Amino acid sequence: MVRANGAVSLRELARVVQTSEVTVRRDVRALEAEGLLDRRHGGAVLPGGFTRESGFPQKSHLATAEKTAIADLAAGLVEEGEAVVVGAGTTTQELARRLARVPGLTVVTNSLLVAQALAHANRVEVVMTGGTLRGSNYALVGSGAEQSLQGLRVSRAFLSGSGLTAERGLSTSNMLSASVDRALVQAAAEVVVLADHSKLGTDTMFQTVPTDVITRLVTNEPLTRDERSATELQALADQGVQIAVAGVGQPAPAPGQGQGAGPGAGPGAGPGRTDGGPAVGRPARRDMPLPGPRRTHPPTAPGGPGLRGPVSLSEQQLGGRVADLAPRRR
Repeated sequence: MVRANGAVSLRELARVVQTSEVTVRRDVRALEAEGLLDRRHGGAVLPGGFTRESGFPQKSHLATAEKTAIADLAAGLVEEGEAVVVGAGTTTQELARRLARVPGLTVVTNSLLVAQALAHANRVEVVMTGGTLRGSNYALVGSGAEQSLQGLRVSRAFLSGSGLTAERGLSTSNMLSASVDRALVQAAAEVVVLADHSKLGTDTMFQTVPTDVITRLVTNEPLTRDERSATELQALADQGVQIAVAGVGQPAPAPGQGQGAGPGAGPGAGPGRTDGGPAVGRPARRDMPLPGPRRTHPPTAPGGPGLRGPVSLSEQQLGGRVADLAPRRR
């Protein structure tokens, strides 16, 4: 099935062979040890190391619940009337579906999938880059795409990728995609990375966004005993990345109202808060905010979210449960 489709989910495997996902997961682990496939959260893909990139049909079936939760939380960061850029990817496509309900929004994108998700939104303006169509992920790439972004300035860029590490930041397996993503970053005052926990600790060939340029990471809660993800989250937080962790299966936020990212947010108000109080009716999340300014692009406008110190992951989190995050003592 993996050879035929490039990727397959554990749920689908369990259905086809009529056994439990626990059994399938054990068998997939054994096949990975033999070099026949690579495990990914919720499924398996063909082996390929740094250079292989799965196409849209394969990616769309992996970690769907996690991508939905991440998109729900990220959509709450966007205010009415904002201008944002949204890169290509299956997670950003999920985000675009939620941004369709934000009135007065302007979205600049190189993704046909993002544009399609917003095509029938009455009060959202969609601006597409030029460029050459890359069929594997339905994205416009090349010099035409990059040149169309010159002189552009928006509040935020929402990007996804193939891997994320504290050492190199966000990366992807394709050179042309990486180049366009870098151009998208240059157009934004803040950079928000959307990545499910399976991408944490994964390094791929082409760097797109260095760690010190990433403003915020929106991810999902790691699985039980997923020490790699927990360690990577801590390392990213130590380097000043704000981290919001979405709970899978929680209620969605209200797009267009913002989550403490725009005017009116009190000091220390992170995503999901506009007055420093607890969020209501939104996905469960934890924040690991910035220790202080360290970027070259303009700071948040007055009245924006306050900056707080780095935090430490507890032993419970190394066991898979993201508990309340306490400051790391040095």
